[in-house]
Amino acid sequence: MAKYRMVRTDFWKNPIVLEEMTPEDKYFYLYLLTNPHTTQIGIYQITKKQMAFDLGYSIESIQSLMERFIGHHKLIRYNPETRELAIKNWGKENLCKGGKPVMDCISSELKVVEDTSLIPYVLESIQKQEIRSLYESFCEPKKMSSDKEMKDRNEHDTYLDTDDVDDSSVSRYTIRGQKEKEKEKEKEKQQQKAFNQNIENIPKIENQIQNQKTKDLKEIVEFWDNNGFGFSNVNGKQQLLSWLEDSSFLQPKAVILKAMTIACANNKRKLNYVVGILKNWENESLLTVEEIDADHENQNSLPKHKQSTESFPAGRYIPSGFELDLTAGE
Repeated sequence: MAKYRMVRTDFWKNPIVLEEMTPEDKYFYLYLLTNPHTTQIGIYQITKKQMAFDLGYSIESIQSLMERFIGHHKLIRYNPETRELAIKNWGKENLCKGGKPVMDCISSELKVVEDTSLIPYVLESIQKQEIRSLYESFCEPKKMSSDKEMKDRNEHDTYLDTDDVDDSSVSRYTIRGQKEKEKEKEKEKQQQKAFNQNIENIPKIENQIQNQKTKDLKEIVEFWDNNGFGFSNVNGKQQLLSWLEDSSFLQPKAVILKAMTIACANNKRKLNYVVGILKNWENESLLTVEEIDADHENQNSLPKHKQSTESFPAGRYIPSGFELDLTAGE
């Protein structure tokens, strides 16, 4: 299928987008709808680390955004074990046309979904019946088979006299249906319980993220003050600390401390020198301390160009066989 995704202009008129989403939410939602990992079915595998790298956010920021979209906006679901993400309204915008190529693509992608509970979640927003039927074929086939048997049985019974109906067979189907409904209710209760627990954990996670940010700020400021970068240079500290949020590094605190360590080793305790190091790493896509160390080792392992040791005599060239006569005149 063509590698493009459809985002309609009505996206900006959606009440949720218009009234409830922050600018950061809108940016993240557009990324979820259009990133290169998306599939035709609205369910795809992606890691939080990949999202952080693509968007230039920290993993903590991605975690916070994911929780908002799952718990508050209720627009996505994510399985952290299979790394699969499902978009609720995907079918409304992207599954409006059928045809054999589209149906073949959808079928092949549905086959590889590991968490099949995500399939009915996307199915809810699909309007085209042909595509809905294909999704339904991948949703709990045993239950659908049982429902079909019950429907066929009821249709056949309409042609029989009520006196000839086998009460035991009818009760058997009724009991089976009740058990299935009880299982569904139990499953819904468990899902609701898990959801409530996640909602309760959101404030704790946000506090942990905030505490970690405060700790990172403190470590960088202490290193600055204790290593001669200028205790009273408040403006310099603020500019350096902005790299914690505005950089694409996956380990911003560790990378900043490493750059400051290098500056100390070279006796260049200045903000411009540290920022220059950070910009070079960012331009070369060295986003973690491990990648920076590996690049440094590779640079050291390269053979140095050998300097030419050939010496050239000074003065004019004297041909071989020439004899110097000291008694002769010039």
